Amino acid sequence: MTSLTGKTALITGSTSGIGLGIALELARGGARVALHSLPGDKAADDAAAQVKAAGAPEVKFFGADVSKADNVRDLMAEVEAWGPIDILVNNAGIQHTAPIEDMPDDKWDAIISIMLSACFHTMKFALPKMAERGYGRVVNIASVHGLVASKEKTPYVAAKHGLVGLSKVVALEYASKGDPKKGGVTVNCIGPGFTETALIESQIQARADQHGGDRDAGIADLLSEKQPSLRMTQTSDLGALAAFLCSPAAHNLTGVTIPVDGGWTAQ
Repeated sequence: MTSLTGKTALITGSTSGIGLGIALELARGGARVALHSLPGDKAADDAAAQVKAAGAPEVKFFGADVSKADNVRDLMAEVEAWGPIDILVNNAGIQHTAPIEDMPDDKWDAIISIMLSACFHTMKFALPKMAERGYGRVVNIASVHGLVASKEKTPYVAAKHGLVGLSKVVALEYASKGDPKKGGVTVNCIGPGFTETALIESQIQARADQHGGDRDAGIADLLSEKQPSLRMTQTSDLGALAAFLCSPAAHNLTGVTIPVDGGWTAQ
């Protein structure tokens, strides 16, 4: 278990799914956790209770629509005032699928804003302060789609490829900054493939129905198209990797994207 005692972590998009899974693992390491979602998210109280029960000494929810730059800057200032941000996990995201000719302009704008521009603004705010304090960890949740493409996902793939490139640049800019004795400052991406969250449950169920209700067979059928392991990644797996990236052992691991995709990108 990586000790994160005394550290404050902000995870965007963290009241459910991958974000919550990462928040829980960082809490188990002893971090104070700033949860985030849209204002009024009804899942916030339950998520905060789970994170507190996992071991976080303090948990606070911050609501903000990160599609707007001013909102992102306000969010960062509010969290920083609550506790200096030592760990930043950019996870907030949305999705819309359609061929490029049918992709609504507003969906392109929203996906790029939330999943790329917001990450630029959070890092621009957090990184200089991390460097001043000697330690900082940025973990950007990219996707397997930050490395490869799929049809009908133009804004999502563009945003995730952009996030991988953005992370490489700022990783280089901050590679020698911070205090080596404290762990320095690193910026990395995690690239999940199929991960078991509520967002894909309908896809699993549809495949299971084709196999007489056998959920395991449905998962294997769904994953056979892309993910050779035929196993779903769990959100706790991604949380454990994020916790490792925050550890002293990962001080020289920066500017990389680690795919957690069951062999998808090895093909």
